[in-house]
Amino acid sequence: MTTNGGFQPVFCTIVPPHVLDRLARNEDPALSRPARRSLEHDAYQRTHRRLTTVIGAPAVAAPAGAVADQPHRTIYDAGHQQDLPGTKVREEGADPGADATVNRAYTGLGATFELYLKAYGRNSIDGEGLPLDATVHFGTDYDNAFWNGEQMVFGDGDNEIFLDFTIPVDVIGHELTHGVTQHTANLTYFGQPGALNESVSDVFGSLIKQYALGQSAAEADWLIGAGLLAPRVTGTALRSMKAPGTAYDDDVLGKDPQPATMDDYVRTGRDNGGVHINSGIPNHAFYLVATAIGGNAWERAGQIWYDVLTGGELKQDADFADFATLTVQAARERYGAGDELQAVQKAWEQVGVRTL
Repeated sequence: MTTNGGFQPVFCTIVPPHVLDRLARNEDPALSRPARRSLEHDAYQRTHRRLTTVIGAPAVAAPAGAVADQPHRTIYDAGHQQDLPGTKVREEGADPGADATVNRAYTGLGATFELYLKAYGRNSIDGEGLPLDATVHFGTDYDNAFWNGEQMVFGDGDNEIFLDFTIPVDVIGHELTHGVTQHTANLTYFGQPGALNESVSDVFGSLIKQYALGQSAAEADWLIGAGLLAPRVTGTALRSMKAPGTAYDDDVLGKDPQPATMDDYVRTGRDNGGVHINSGIPNHAFYLVATAIGGNAWERAGQIWYDVLTGGELKQDADFADFATLTVQAARERYGAGDELQAVQKAWEQVGVRTL
């Protein structure tokens, strides 16, 4: 199942628990009730995820007749219930239907598949043509999206704080990249390794959006979840790789807590040691690398990060310095002592992470 150590029971959601915790304490039931239900759903799914490590997840293989190096997508509708996967509503090759959420999920799975195949030669999430399944309309006003180790799941949002979670393609790419990490480096989901796990998903989620839109590093917005926040929210996205800590500053959500450098590293026991918070530091490092190199970020900058993620040397408990050192090594091995290497070295120096 993985290439690096034993399987880790990672359950990853796009909205950090500290955000839902804050909403759950709000005096307005229109805000607190969906957040509380979402936290309850997440707790159940997290427990289910742990159980799969005990009883084993079902083996999933491409169906007979599936075309090599082509996606095999299936979209299900949970009908606002919590049973997975739900009712099949669209499968590979079928025409778009009337449900825009179904169509966005289908397209987002395809965009993710295409980036990994065309840019890095990876055949789906596991590298072996894993079918891509997704369930939409999960729960009632569910304020999250997640990869559960086997499939994607999308909530519709509460339309007060969050809109439909299929709207930003980078959210889809982010969550599916947790699957890529699961099948490669298998980074532990706590502390700095967990923040790296989250950062890798943000990096490739952003690259999937940039690839789909044909944007260069200079043209990209470097936002994660742009279009997800409802109009009443003062903010642009869940996170900013360009300027961590500036994605939102809202009277309900509070202020984006992400640091951009190690000077502001957050030490906390919440959110698995701040995995969604301190991911801002390696996120910012990647942004600095990509914009310094220029051109399309999925090419040279993304290739360096992909080499580290899949190269076999990244340990499950790697910290920021371990990861940074491997990116320097990967840049040197692939591109020599040129602009790419200098960009990587300078970026980590700027965010305060030491390389060996």
